[in-house]
Amino acid sequence: MPTCKECENEVDQLVSIKVSGKAKKMCEDCADRIRETEEIAEQSESVVQGMMGFKGRR
Repeated sequence: MPTCKECENEVDQLVSIKVSGKAKKMCEDCADRIRETEEIAEQSESVVQGMMGFKGRR
């Protein structure tokens, strides 16, 4: 059985997601957690840029 590199648990299947431009294989639970964290970071960055009046590209 494959082992998740994030939580070190044995899982039935690993999924591959991109984290900071690099592909990583992890279990579905860890992948969901990472996706949520990245979404929150992106939204908070957007809010801060809006408060500062940033009009450029990210």
